Amino acid sequence: MSVWEVILAFVLVVLMLVALLANVLVLMCFLYSADIRKQVPGLFILNLTFCNLLMTVLNMPLTLAGIIYKGQPSGDQICRAVGFLETFLTTNSMLSMAALSIDRWIAVVFPLSYHSKMRYRDAALILSYTWLHSISFPIAAASLSWVGFHHLYASCTLYNKRPEDRTEFVIFTVVFHALSFLLSLLVLCFTYLKVLKVARFHCKRIDVITMQTLVLLVDIHPSVRERCLEEQKRRRQRATKKISTFIGTFILCFAPYVITRLVELSSVAHISSHWGIMSKCLAYSKVVSDPFVYSLLRHQYQKTWQELTNKLLKRSSINSSALAREPHQRSSLNE
Repeated sequence: MSVWEVILAFVLVVLMLVALLANVLVLMCFLYSADIRKQVPGLFILNLTFCNLLMTVLNMPLTLAGIIYKGQPSGDQICRAVGFLETFLTTNSMLSMAALSIDRWIAVVFPLSYHSKMRYRDAALILSYTWLHSISFPIAAASLSWVGFHHLYASCTLYNKRPEDRTEFVIFTVVFHALSFLLSLLVLCFTYLKVLKVARFHCKRIDVITMQTLVLLVDIHPSVRERCLEEQKRRRQRATKKISTFIGTFILCFAPYVITRLVELSSVAHISSHWGIMSKCLAYSKVVSDPFVYSLLRHQYQKTWQELTNKLLKRSSINSSALAREPHQRSSLNE
């Protein structure tokens, strides 16, 4: 293995460990907290978490083996099954992010009618569509034998070995990325920009009220006035940072891989295997960022994880104290 391959293999191992830990934490919080389970977005987060976990334990290890052995690490049937899952899970996770953005858009833009527009039944219908949409492409690819080990990405993915099917495969790949990556990106941009517009409008109203209050309070201490102005600035930046994170991580992680796949099909430039594997690792990094972007950095999940940790520590301390008292009781009985 070259130095680049060692580095990429090490990065992939780190991504696997962090992704497994973070997504398991999200799943534990979901199972522990009844409040999280009651919320409609919890269904989308649960679906996204399962997709990330399956990608972590099935696809990423096989890609790691492909980097190490510089070839297909398993049989053809296993590779086809893993490639089928990769296409399905990637599309499903993209559409789940789009569903989360739609939920947030309805909650912010239509707050009074949110509970009537986004119920569990509506969320289940959206999830049903994401599953049907996601599974249609890998079924079509598998039936046409367009799934296999791709040396450029060292992974089992969409791959055409027959030159006579090149035109059909190019059309299929372009349509697949247009209806998965591009569609999800357009939904994310539309919904979150609408959310940002509403958030800025509310910030302006709060800023006007704050400035009027500061003008009326003549005797207010300068330090209090400065803190109020700083809070105004943070309030304006908070929504922008969150929405930039949602859209930015999606583009940063998926766009290089999608663009590489399209450039590869056009045959206008030579793509090195190092860049192909690196773009694949960037796509895998979305599995790592999703738990933090959508769950673990939110106050409700942090509070749930703290409660769960305190409960586990309290139980362990009770068990340790009981084990410590047991030898003392035995010695007193012997006396």
